[in-house]
Amino acid sequence: DVLFNAAYAVMNSAFSLQNDTTRDGAVEPTGAERSGSPDSYASWESLGFEGRNFVSRGMHADELAAANGRPALEPIRVYAGLATAEDTDARLDVIISELERTGAFERSVLVVIPTTGTGWVNPTAAEAIELVHGGDSALVASQYSYLPSWISFLADRDKAAEAGRALIGRVHERWLREPVETRPKLLVYGESLGTQAGEAAFEGLGDIRETVDGVLWVGPPNSNTLWSQLVARRDPGSPQVEPVYSDGLVVRFANDAASIGNPPSPWMDPRVLYIQHPSDPVVWWSPDLIFNRPDWLSEAPGSDRLPSMRWFPFVTFWQVAADLANAAGVPDGHGHNYGTTVLDGWVAVAHPDGWTVDDTERARAAIEAKAKAGTEGPEK
Repeated sequence: DVLFNAAYAVMNSAFSLQNDTTRDGAVEPTGAERSGSPDSYASWESLGFEGRNFVSRGMHADELAAANGRPALEPIRVYAGLATAEDTDARLDVIISELERTGAFERSVLVVIPTTGTGWVNPTAAEAIELVHGGDSALVASQYSYLPSWISFLADRDKAAEAGRALIGRVHERWLREPVETRPKLLVYGESLGTQAGEAAFEGLGDIRETVDGVLWVGPPNSNTLWSQLVARRDPGSPQVEPVYSDGLVVRFANDAASIGNPPSPWMDPRVLYIQHPSDPVVWWSPDLIFNRPDWLSEAPGSDRLPSMRWFPFVTFWQVAADLANAAGVPDGHGHNYGTTVLDGWVAVAHPDGWTVDDTERARAAIEAKAKAGTEGPEK
């Protein structure tokens, strides 16, 4: 414990230095709809590296209108960094004040985003949400650590769970005070360690259905409690790599855009969707690999896993562990890089009125064009 705590303190201190820097191209917002602006209760300097990146990027109303071919609102992005206030409760107070100041409860959707370790929010996911809703949206996130996701995953998962539980709980509590007929849809998005933080806010599927209006979780770690329970209880005959739970009535699992519609049975609201690649080591790495062959290595391989992969005691554990180091450094649609599949996932979960397949492809083209221009970046 002494050695672990000392190492943790050293790493936390080391990574806190990057938190004080700002990514090239990230500039202080001037619009009142963003935290860090002159009107904000959260100062630009307090947001941290990832917070400043989150509030300064994304499309504005004119860009959203051009991409969708219809009028758009200026999207709201609310964020609190570790330096925004002295403790979690105080940061959440700032979050609620920011949501009220920006008019977030007057938008059509309010999306709570429990973050990864450093406070990172996937820029592709944020843009997808705002495109689908034409900017009539509010995104809210908060930083809880200085550590990158892979270190937080190994050393600080309890902190992630506590942060997710606190953020979703406080926003939901304030949301309930709005009139039922006018309050926005309350939705949850999470990626990687953010899914673990998000899951911690709920006791199970029943609690999710009573609390929010939809959930999209991408690249869930194998240690996620709810994910593990659902996969273990999957319908007989469905594979671990793409399970079917209760005939897809409430929760579904998909590995690409095409499989989101499976099974072709009714999907009740609120919808819960997990997107996971067969080749994503974050999803399949587990200490159990040391001594036990998992179902996913006994069944037919998933769409992008090598058929030649075999299970060997100890060896497979270290092979998959090694893949964690470069899980996102692969082409879109493989490993821990989900690309624009998050757009398809969001359309499925939110299923906005009047949205068409052509709308999805226009939004995808806009996201890809922005990424090609180099105005959005991957997690650090």
